[in-house]
Amino acid sequence: MRVRNKPWAKDEMAEHREYVVLEPTELKGKWQAEFNNDAPIRLEVGTGKGQFIIEMARQHPEANFIGLELQDSVLVMALEKVLEYENIPNLRFVLGNAKELDQYFEQGEINQLYLNFSDPWPKSRHEKRRLTFKTFLDQYKHVLKEDGLLQFKTDNQGLFEYSLTSMSQYGMDFLEISLDLHNSKIEGNVQTEYEEKFSQRGSRINYMLAKFK
Repeated sequence: MRVRNKPWAKDEMAEHREYVVLEPTELKGKWQAEFNNDAPIRLEVGTGKGQFIIEMARQHPEANFIGLELQDSVLVMALEKVLEYENIPNLRFVLGNAKELDQYFEQGEINQLYLNFSDPWPKSRHEKRRLTFKTFLDQYKHVLKEDGLLQFKTDNQGLFEYSLTSMSQYGMDFLEISLDLHNSKIEGNVQTEYEEKFSQRGSRINYMLAKFK
């Protein structure tokens, strides 16, 4: 996602520590204490402008939600969106890098992980940057519980095919696969900003639900 730099972003996020965690390494193994409950924790990697994770948190008060985003100028837009609501106590945002999930979360601390419309990085030389490359899968496996689930959505057919291969070679099991999510029988889908835009253009949304063996 290309976005204009917002030099004031970190200052605004620092003013809203009720939602934004700027130093996630300090909460490793302590996330349920941060939420002040023992509910399961669900993580979105690459939360963007936040529509998905905010709506998930609102619809599912029985779980805790964390949105991880690398760019502070993007994350602050998600913060501004959540501030439009009165209170969403089961939601936190993290400014951090998916390469360092094992520094933010203890082994098995996450119940479910979401990858939504990740950058496809279509050039072969950029394969290692794709969020379904094996080094990222290592991170996901580490932080997910043994029965934890990974949900993936994209409009990019090339990335979806690559991800199926990468995850299959890694030894993952696929529980659900759809090449046209919006015309499938899969229920409970919450759309992202990109998903709404792409589907309105007639693009099919690819979906999978998988787990590590």
